[in-house]
Amino acid sequence: MKKLTKEQVYKRLNNDEDARACKDINEDDCKEVAGNFILLLTSQLFSKFADALLNPKVTLPWLMQSLNVPSAFIAWLVPIRESGSLLPQLAIANIIRKLSVRKWVWVCGAFAQAVCIGAMVGVSFVLEGAQAGYAILALLVLFSLARGFNSIAAKDVLGKVIPKKRRGNISGLAASIAGFATLTFGLMMWFFSGQKEQNTVLIALCLGAVLWVVAALFYSRINEYKGATQGGKNGFLNALSKLKLLYQDKQFAHFVITRAFLLCSALSAPFYIILASSQQFEFSLLAVFLAVSGLASLISGPIWGRLSDFSSQKVLVISALLVTINGVSVFVIATWYSQLFEYAWVIPGFYFLLCIAHQGVRLGRKTYLVDMAQGNKRTDYVSVSNTVIGILLLMLGSIGLLEAFLSTAQLILLYSLLGLLGAISAIFLPQAE
Repeated sequence: MKKLTKEQVYKRLNNDEDARACKDINEDDCKEVAGNFILLLTSQLFSKFADALLNPKVTLPWLMQSLNVPSAFIAWLVPIRESGSLLPQLAIANIIRKLSVRKWVWVCGAFAQAVCIGAMVGVSFVLEGAQAGYAILALLVLFSLARGFNSIAAKDVLGKVIPKKRRGNISGLAASIAGFATLTFGLMMWFFSGQKEQNTVLIALCLGAVLWVVAALFYSRINEYKGATQGGKNGFLNALSKLKLLYQDKQFAHFVITRAFLLCSALSAPFYIILASSQQFEFSLLAVFLAVSGLASLISGPIWGRLSDFSSQKVLVISALLVTINGVSVFVIATWYSQLFEYAWVIPGFYFLLCIAHQGVRLGRKTYLVDMAQGNKRTDYVSVSNTVIGILLLMLGSIGLLEAFLSTAQLILLYSLLGLLGAISAIFLPQAE
């Protein structure tokens, strides 16, 4: 059997007749597109799988419960995981901008995340109760900060080494393959939970740490040529000055507003699990949700990726509408046909559709942002938008505190209405050229 070259693999994955058909990237980088595409795809595959294993809605809550950590600690997992990686990026961007080659920022961030996960495993052997809770949250803060470095570097490297109309596809393919891996692992967790295997979560975390190391090794082999370093200045005040982009660049401001509304896809997810747990709360149920999220990524990743390369703006509209329709349906059933939730497949089925919509939101907004900006402007866009979204995430996440006054289904409806506003906002977004 004849061995395929990297150029042939690249062309097959992208349905591309010219592996060197480049647009908006450096001529030297163009020569390395095929190899870099494969390396980025492989690295994203391992990192996305690792990310799925450290799930703040599934894996970490179960770890804390096994260590008798008070439930108050568990409530902070999602806000810290998401906001912790977003809030510092406005200042981090100025540091990264000074580097002509930025792949090493991602590599260091990946190794740091591996160390943090390994330390969480260590905590499980020596601490319990509130002490374990404080230790895990502290490690999660460090983990999230490392993710912040990765986020900025990843988008910048992607924009430098991969041409337009190929960026959405690479993320979609990685999400799909990682989804298959997550699905398989979720089914394994379900099996071992039936065997009363209590170390399954620790195995998941150890595997996640190893996968981050593997991802870093592949990422380090990317052939990234030196890029512009103009504008790299010290000081948080300079970082804050970048906020002027919100009123100077109308398209960017419109994108940030749209992205804020689309947070509903992530923020509503825990309430689907709460709704399911009110019917039956078992470890096997958590494994089912992990498997379902993997299946959603497997199926929808490449579709959303291709559609994002065609029109990331339309992807945002479609996925936002799907979040809305899904949430309204759950509310209607919970209010008037609650007996349907007694069927084990109903809530996981709706969660499956939510995960599909969330994949569309993630791939659509990432592709739109990368295509919208060039050079160091891309770094500014990423850092400003992520910092603003980090703040809004904490504010919108506080809606969950209304659970004392509203039912779980009503909270899902509330988040779903935000999705409708996101769809309306996305309709009026200009195409990213």
